[in-house]
Amino acid sequence: MQRDEYIAYLGGIRRYSPRTLEIYNDILKEFESRGEALTPSGIRNYEVYLLDDKKNSARTVDLHLSVLSGYCRYLVKKGELQSNPVRLVHRPKQEKRLPVFYRSDDIENYFADTECNCDEENLAFLLSLPPGDKTARELYERRLRRLIISILFCTGIRRSELISLKRSSINPSRRTLSVRGKGDKMREIPAPDSLFREISLYLKSVDHLFGEITDAQSPLLLTPTGRELYPSFADRAVKEELGSAEGFTGRKSPHVLRHTIASELLDGGTGLNSIKEMLGHSSLAATQVYTHNTIERLKNVYEQAHPRANKNGGKNGD
Repeated sequence: MQRDEYIAYLGGIRRYSPRTLEIYNDILKEFESRGEALTPSGIRNYEVYLLDDKKNSARTVDLHLSVLSGYCRYLVKKGELQSNPVRLVHRPKQEKRLPVFYRSDDIENYFADTECNCDEENLAFLLSLPPGDKTARELYERRLRRLIISILFCTGIRRSELISLKRSSINPSRRTLSVRGKGDKMREIPAPDSLFREISLYLKSVDHLFGEITDAQSPLLLTPTGRELYPSFADRAVKEELGSAEGFTGRKSPHVLRHTIASELLDGGTGLNSIKEMLGHSSLAATQVYTHNTIERLKNVYEQAHPRANKNGGKNGD
C-alpha cells in the first residue's frame, strides 16, 4: 500500500519521530476515508470538509495540506502522479502568532529564589540521608525540576531533546551539550559554567539515590523513582516550578522557555544564523519569527517613552 510505503520511507530514510509518523499516517488515512482523488478538486473538497464540517482551524488545515503535499511529492518521484495537485489549492489564511515568552526579570528572580534547591549545602544534606528516605527523594525532585528549567532555558532545546540527553551528551571541558534533534541531526550547544556546575551536583544526587552509574549512554535525567524522564513529567515540572513563582502568567511549557531564550539572545545582539544553529531550525525562516517579538517590544517602548508617540504631533503640535 502506497501510504504504508511512504510512512516507512519517512521513518527509515527521513528519520521522522514516531509521534510525527503517527500524525502523518492519521491524516493520510482520514483523506483516504473521504474517497477523494489526489487531484486539485479532490484536495479542495477535502479542505472544505476540514474547514466547514469539522470546523478545524486554518493552522490545522494547513498541516493536513502540508502532509498531503509531501505525500504527493513522493508519488511524483515514484512516477505515480504527474504533478503535485496540492500546489494548485489555495490554503486558508492564518493569523500570525508571535511566540510567547517570559520576562527576563521573572526568569532571573526564579533562578535566584530556587538557588537553595541546587546548591552544595542542599546536596550535603541530601547525601546525609539514606537513599530510600522520603525527604531525600523530595530534595532530589526539587533539584531535578530546577535542573529541567535550567537546561531548557540555557540551551533552548526542545522537550524531546531534553528527554533524550545522555550522560555522554555533556562535555564540561568544552562547555557544550551534544543534542540529537529533528531528522536525527546532531548539534553542539554552548552553555554557561553555572549549568555544568548544577549538572555536576545533580549527578552526585543521582549516584547517591540510585547507585553509581558509569554507563555514558545512561539517561542524564531520572525521575524520583529512577525512571528515564518522560514528556508529561517534564511538562509538569515546568508548570509547577513556574506556576509557584511570581510573575509567570499564561502558558507554562518547555517550548515557551525555548522562545524566551531565543528572544533574549536576539535582543542581546546575537545573529539570526547563530540562533538558528542553536535551536536546530532547518531554515532561517523558522528563526525569523523572533524578530517580530523584538519589533513588538520596540513598539511598546516607543509608545510609552517617545515624546512624539500618541501626542498628536508632539508638544504644542510642533
